[in-house]
Amino acid sequence: MTRPLREDLLALPKYVPGKSPEQVAAQLGLDRAVKLASNEVAYGPLPGVPEAIGAAAASVNRYPDMGVVALKGALSQRLGVDTERITVGCGSVGLLMHLMAAIAEPGAEVVYSWRSFEAYPIAVQIAQMNSVRVPNTADHRHNLEAMAEAIGPKTKAVFVCNPNNPTGESLTAAEITAFLDKVPSDVLVVIDEAYREFVTDPDVPDGLELYGDRENVVILRTFSKAWGLAGLRAGYLIGSPDVAQTVHKIVVPFSVNSLAQAAAVAALAAEEEMRRRVDEVVQQRERVLAEARKLIDGVPGTQTNFVWLPLRDRAVEFAQLTESKAVTVRPFAGDGVRVSIGTPEENDLFLEILHTWK
Repeated sequence: MTRPLREDLLALPKYVPGKSPEQVAAQLGLDRAVKLASNEVAYGPLPGVPEAIGAAAASVNRYPDMGVVALKGALSQRLGVDTERITVGCGSVGLLMHLMAAIAEPGAEVVYSWRSFEAYPIAVQIAQMNSVRVPNTADHRHNLEAMAEAIGPKTKAVFVCNPNNPTGESLTAAEITAFLDKVPSDVLVVIDEAYREFVTDPDVPDGLELYGDRENVVILRTFSKAWGLAGLRAGYLIGSPDVAQTVHKIVVPFSVNSLAQAAAVAALAAEEEMRRRVDEVVQQRERVLAEARKLIDGVPGTQTNFVWLPLRDRAVEFAQLTESKAVTVRPFAGDGVRVSIGTPEENDLFLEILHTWK
């Protein structure tokens, strides 16, 4: 029988999730382990979220609202954006893949910095387009000048991850504005702001606030990080009505389940507590960053809930060490290690291990 699967998918890179604490604890014969590998917030659901999930659970025999009306309305009110410009999906990654499907053409190209979010090459390849990777600068930032030069007649989109995952570094408003002014109007610029809530540097722009009126700019955000809903998968896209409604047409029907919709609405109502928790994460981030810089050369700044250790060819070795001590981090072989910020106690455990590294 002829193989029905696409041959190019044989080489598709795999998205690598962090090991669960239960897996690691079982391997080591321990009661518990600490997961600092997936950039989750460690403080549990926001107030009102468990109750909203419980109420929604009573109706799981019914399909969820396919129009995601309540959540879109809450987002519209909070962001000051018309609902026709908002599309909600199964995480911002899901929306990214739908967006790629919406613009895909044979031979088309997508430009992005590398290393950046590992889902980018996956989304581009699934859409049967070609990735154009532009190396990060020596200080782990996007090289926007080189990215602008990489845009050609086949370019359909450019990804700008700000702050960048996994390196944590950010771009300023002046840098992004100058870059956008060079991008042709028929090329989409996808500004991925999954970590926007953790930004404390006033020079790092709110992409929606500064660039939301540009027809070729698309903003991606998520409820998985600061809003504490990683386990329910909800994200949103903001773009021109044409882009948002086209993506909405190809979002998998009912992919934002009832529990996720109810939880996200409840989370938005608890913004004050979200901000308080983010402040705690930022305080811990600065503590871990300061200690890491004492012990490892070239650790960049971060505006996220993680720290990047540029360990290059020793990245996997370091991750193996931390895992042997019941703390998981995320290695990127040949480049570095991403370490999520946990509770103060979890961060203490990580720093104890880091102080033994030579």
